[in-house]
Amino acid sequence: MAGLDSNPAKRRRKGKNAPPEEKEAERLEAERSAAEAAHLEKELFGGTEEDFDAFGQEERVEETPVEGVLGFEDRRGAKGDADEDERAGPRPAWVDDEDEEVTVNIARVNRLRKLRAEEEEVVLTGAQYAERLRTQHVKLNRGTEWAKLETRGKRRLLHEGGWEEEGEEEERGEILREAGDLVVRSRTKLPQTVLEATRMRDANQEEPTKGVVRSVCFHPNAQLLLTAGLDKTVRFFNVDGKKNPRVQSLFLEDMPVAKAGFTGDGRKVVAAGRRKWFYVVDLASARVERIGGIVGREEKSLESFALSPLGDQAAFLGNEGHVSLVSLHSKQWIGTLKMNGSARAAAYAPDGNTLLTSGGDGEIYHWDVRTRRCMYRTRDEGCVKSSALDVSSDGRYFATGSDSGVVNVYNRARLGVDDEPVNEPRGLFSTSPSPLKTVMNLTTVADTVRFNPDGQILAIASRMKKDSLRLVHLPSGTVFQNWPTARSPLQFVHSLDFSPGGGFMAVGNAKGKVLLYRLHHYEHA
Repeated sequence: MAGLDSNPAKRRRKGKNAPPEEKEAERLEAERSAAEAAHLEKELFGGTEEDFDAFGQEERVEETPVEGVLGFEDRRGAKGDADEDERAGPRPAWVDDEDEEVTVNIARVNRLRKLRAEEEEVVLTGAQYAERLRTQHVKLNRGTEWAKLETRGKRRLLHEGGWEEEGEEEERGEILREAGDLVVRSRTKLPQTVLEATRMRDANQEEPTKGVVRSVCFHPNAQLLLTAGLDKTVRFFNVDGKKNPRVQSLFLEDMPVAKAGFTGDGRKVVAAGRRKWFYVVDLASARVERIGGIVGREEKSLESFALSPLGDQAAFLGNEGHVSLVSLHSKQWIGTLKMNGSARAAAYAPDGNTLLTSGGDGEIYHWDVRTRRCMYRTRDEGCVKSSALDVSSDGRYFATGSDSGVVNVYNRARLGVDDEPVNEPRGLFSTSPSPLKTVMNLTTVADTVRFNPDGQILAIASRMKKDSLRLVHLPSGTVFQNWPTARSPLQFVHSLDFSPGGGFMAVGNAKGKVLLYRLHHYEHA
């Protein structure tokens, strides 16, 4: 630092009148600092200068030590006793002894000035510069709340209470490498009289939909919410209940989106509208693929579909009672199911091998998608035309909605659906079971029926009447009377979904808003 004027203004005035030799020396010094900075950036992040330039778009915030942000228990310096380092094990890859010998002038390179802690700061050592880069990277690439673990020494505090020993970390790593369900769900019984709910900041307040919100869908294993509507845009939000920042937006220029959703494995997004084609988005590679229709079927619209919980296929509802099965791996047609009436609603059972469909004839079809055969066909009691269908996550119940507003809840076990498919005619024309509960709180078409993750709540709604949304307690079949209230700004509800843990409920309406409610019975979102 010796020989450097600490006043930046004086340095600038002095530089204007400096001899050419000094100007050339300053230029070479700036180039050397920029080269060393680029070298360190590449070693730390593998990025380019253009990637790092984006850091300048954010406001400077109060610095937090890297150890506190990343959860490091110990960070050794570049120098130390070799025996002590050997006992402690291998050092992190980002620790380099040569960093202490490098100096970077951050005042002479415009794009590095954002790293200054104080206005007068000029030169940083290589280690200091690397730490500032990491801090800036963490500030601009914040992790989601569900991915953070509190660390204390060699033990970690778990969400459920208690401590996890260091030896248990390897076992937990094996669980994370599996493709199982990572969501913690409530196992306590929900009271059937009062529902405690609080309205949070709108899920899409940072970027509302310009028109009707036709779809809302939570990612199966994360705090990510998808919204889509007739403005041809699919948006993704990181839902934390406080800020709900927007993650990304996807504009589909040739298709107003009527329905969109995550696949069961969470790796893809399927979006469709009143068009002959649909889109598949691969979230890992950010690849958007336009699928030009279903070969062999002249469908005018593919706007209604159901996604398998296994993430391997989709069922598109077509004309004249045809249901087309499409593989999401090959994007090819793999089979067709034929109903007697029109196809208006579909839902997969949680095993992914059974598909339920209903339509204009008021009947419910139970298909084995492996053999493409109908196992059972039953009459939906009191239904003339079906409008909605859903199956609970445990597979015990399914609910149907009709044009008259009547919603029926059935027990799948009474149908023998959990048994092997039958070949006798009596299997196809089994006696229609009586519903466990008939809900008649809606007076217009029931176009939304949705079970929450643990099957204790059934949400029913109609887009034809203002504030027409009710929550049904299961298995009692009673409607919660304390919510929604007269002050709940639901408007005309067009879409609804529950978060994987049941703690959040997102409601999309005709004004382009996605209302977010916190259900306090569920500890985890």
